[in-house]
Amino acid sequence: MSKHGTLKRSGHLYCIVFLFGMCGFFVESSAQFTLGGEFRPRSEYSHGYGSLADVGQRPSIFVSQRTRLNFDYTGERLTTGLVLQDVRLWGSQAQLVSNEDFATSVHQAWIEYAFEGGWAFKAGRQELVYDNHRIFGNVGWAQQARSHDLLLFKYEGELKLHAGVAYHENSVRTNNFYTGPDAYKTMQFVWMTNSFEQFDISLLFLNNGVPVVRQTNLQGRMTRQGISFSQTIGTYVEANVDEQLSVIFSTYFQGGRDGNEIRKRAWYVNGEGHLGLEEIDVVLGYELISGTAYDETGTNRSFTPFYGTNHKFNGHMDYFYVGNHMNSVGLSDLYLKGNMQVGRTMLNGAVHLFHAAAEVAPAAGSYLGTEADLGAGWNLGDGVKLNVGYSHLFAGESMEILKGGDREALHNWAWVMVAVNPVFFTSE
Repeated sequence: MSKHGTLKRSGHLYCIVFLFGMCGFFVESSAQFTLGGEFRPRSEYSHGYGSLADVGQRPSIFVSQRTRLNFDYTGERLTTGLVLQDVRLWGSQAQLVSNEDFATSVHQAWIEYAFEGGWAFKAGRQELVYDNHRIFGNVGWAQQARSHDLLLFKYEGELKLHAGVAYHENSVRTNNFYTGPDAYKTMQFVWMTNSFEQFDISLLFLNNGVPVVRQTNLQGRMTRQGISFSQTIGTYVEANVDEQLSVIFSTYFQGGRDGNEIRKRAWYVNGEGHLGLEEIDVVLGYELISGTAYDETGTNRSFTPFYGTNHKFNGHMDYFYVGNHMNSVGLSDLYLKGNMQVGRTMLNGAVHLFHAAAEVAPAAGSYLGTEADLGAGWNLGDGVKLNVGYSHLFAGESMEILKGGDREALHNWAWVMVAVNPVFFTSE
């Protein structure tokens, strides 16, 4: 074994020994320490998931798994979180492992210190979840999920105020250039929310800076880099009409310039009505996401839901805004959802009617397709949950123009997932 491999394995061992050694310290102090885990294998059948299939295309079946070890510590003023994570496809790693690239990653690693008067700061790798997850979400459905490296300032009293700052680098000594792997070079945001008697209202401002090449040499290597900034500003409102009916409304506007330094002028609006009965909840909603027509140049009118949990919004088959459909024709989504709780069983379903928000092609219609999603979940006890789902897409001609493939082919997706969340140890 190489010296590098030995040091790497030793470092992992020292880290684990240190963490378990700290358990004793936390127990002896009066603070709260919890050691938990997560085991989440998921099997999926896919034929036309994310993009239209061809008629002769065979379906795929695979199993992915997320495994986590969670360390949480809560003291009088200091709180810390550490989440070690392994994500893999079954069969992607050899049975006799020797490749050091297959290693546990750090999903979260943060500290939070609270001052007097409701002020605090939180620093490190952390999840960002605000409002309904549309702009900032943890993407919990994805096995790898999403977290950010940033500094967060917090005030939490009657008014809650969060301000975050992030700045990314590839190297500590070379040119200050950033070439990835993340979506931004620098990012700042402010989020505030307040609760009133019958409604809650939030405001969000996001300044997103992506790296752009400003100058190259004769060999094509970058010699000067700039930052292109876009701004997102908007509001999210939840209002209770009565004990059974509530309404949600959100709207955002985007300006500045995109990653190609093209002027950005885009917008977003969403409205939902929630009817809660004894055993069933019904949601009727409409979402309009602006887009850029096929023949428009000079202005980017495509709204970008930057770091949201987009899987939760526009159908579970992820045809829109899940690593795709950015800077495209936008989306009009009229949907009806229902959830029913029967004992330990949860049943849910949704129907989405999709149209393009801008022209797709000459003489092309706006209708993209209709998707039906069905799901069920069972709480088996002892931190064990079983969930299954099935989705079917009926595609229109314009979906074929956007996504390729054949709209006449069968487009469906099914999955089954077991989630186990044990608590190994907790101090009193």
